[in-house]
Amino acid sequence: MTDTATSATTAAPRAESPWSPFARTAFAVLWTATVISNIGTWMQSAASGWLMTSLDPDPLMVALVQLATALPMFLLALPGGAIADIVDRRRLLLRVELAITVVIAFFSIFVALDEVSPVFLLFVTACGGAAAALIAPAWQSIVPLLVGRAELPPAVALNSIGINVSRAVGPALAGAVIAWLGIAAPFWLNAVSNLAVIAALLWWREPSGSAPRLPPERFIGAMVIGLRHARNNAALRDTLKRAAVFFPLASAYWALLPLVAREKIHGGPATYGLLLGTIGLAAIAGALLLPRLKNRLGAHRIATCGMLGTALALALFSVSVRPAVAFAASAVAGISWIAVMAPLNVSALVVLPAWVRGRGVAVYATVMFGGLTLGSLIWGQVAASYGIRTALLDAAVLLALAVPLTRRWKLATGTGVDLSPSMQWPAPVIAHDVPSERGPVLVTVDYLIRPADRVAFLAAMDGLRQQRRRLGAYDWDVFEDTAREGRFLETFRVDSWLEHLRQHERVTAEDTIVQAAASRFHSEGTPRVTHLIAARPSDL
Repeated sequence: MTDTATSATTAAPRAESPWSPFARTAFAVLWTATVISNIGTWMQSAASGWLMTSLDPDPLMVALVQLATALPMFLLALPGGAIADIVDRRRLLLRVELAITVVIAFFSIFVALDEVSPVFLLFVTACGGAAAALIAPAWQSIVPLLVGRAELPPAVALNSIGINVSRAVGPALAGAVIAWLGIAAPFWLNAVSNLAVIAALLWWREPSGSAPRLPPERFIGAMVIGLRHARNNAALRDTLKRAAVFFPLASAYWALLPLVAREKIHGGPATYGLLLGTIGLAAIAGALLLPRLKNRLGAHRIATCGMLGTALALALFSVSVRPAVAFAASAVAGISWIAVMAPLNVSALVVLPAWVRGRGVAVYATVMFGGLTLGSLIWGQVAASYGIRTALLDAAVLLALAVPLTRRWKLATGTGVDLSPSMQWPAPVIAHDVPSERGPVLVTVDYLIRPADRVAFLAAMDGLRQQRRRLGAYDWDVFEDTAREGRFLETFRVDSWLEHLRQHERVTAEDTIVQAAASRFHSEGTPRVTHLIAARPSDL
């Protein structure tokens, strides 16, 4: 977290300690505020699950509480990511946090008056999920603004610790508060806790950078470009594949934990809160061990161990008939959850350049919460039809069997990759002013290579194909001249002249390496670049 525009890149503390991001005042303030707010959120989440067991104890209805949280994240994460990349993120966060605080406060009144139905509870839970979907990409995309590049992995780890501190404290408090003050109290306390985040956001100011030279992207176009980038970002795709396998299966214990507490080990709300609290405390312990384990095992192996641990936790939950076994399962689940989540979160962040970070994170969140949504629905139905034990045991077996499948998909750590803007593309040569909305634009790059380099050149061009598409091109190809041996013409198209100008600003230092790998085969000077724009009578 940074206090000034330059503090993230100058005078940065050494990132040897996992606590180094706390040297940034803004990081410390926002981290503390979000922990306070998340404690309230987890109090409400635990209270909602327990309230549903009182309103309708059917396993499917209880699982639908988790689904109501996750489904909006699945549906709205990408729009939220697009908004985060094109509007003022601080204002977005403030407005959404204010709105959800008001909604929670009003809902607390209905809970206190005992005027809540299962459908009403699911509706309000879905509203909270929708709010989280709209601001989650903005929250994640500001993290690199708050710390230096070297401090990003420990900052992400500290955010994970903060979430799990909240997960440990919130549910445990919820159980005690419900027993002492009644079921409405956690909802009231959540509304109050949100004020901490609102106050922190009112205090914080986003670091000022260079003023954008181009107008912001349009909403729909921004989402399309974000999806196009994700589809052509190989490192992000590997992260998404691992997430798509893990979350639907791991969701089983999140969705069915209230029923494990109530029906399998015959506990009350305090027991349910303590189970969630144990998961959170174990996750904190796991997060503290991660830096040391990362040096020995690497992110990829840590995530694999986390998947196997989650399978073990699911199996233990399935056979739990005594509290001791359920608490042991919760401890294993917490350590395993952070062992998977931390490498996935870091991998999703470090492979995204700043211009598309909100949308890229949103695609990751869509996969994550889509998996949690689908899993909650499936495992709730399986539990309703065949029993809680069968659902949890099936999820455990499937997750264990999926581990070998995911080993081929490597997770990124950001080491040796520079995604800062390079600004190395020269400005296009134009004979007259070109309206920004005219298009499509066809860009051609003319290469002359030695015949002996043909195979190696075309292999390098495949990397360039993905790069052009990541930067926004919707069409790409390379053509070989039949009249002149060794002449190749690369072509790519973008929607408008303005979109091509944005490509010039999006090119990163890493992109220039990919481009140089193809350009080095050019045998005469530098490849000739030509810009062509669609001409129609209406353009006259």
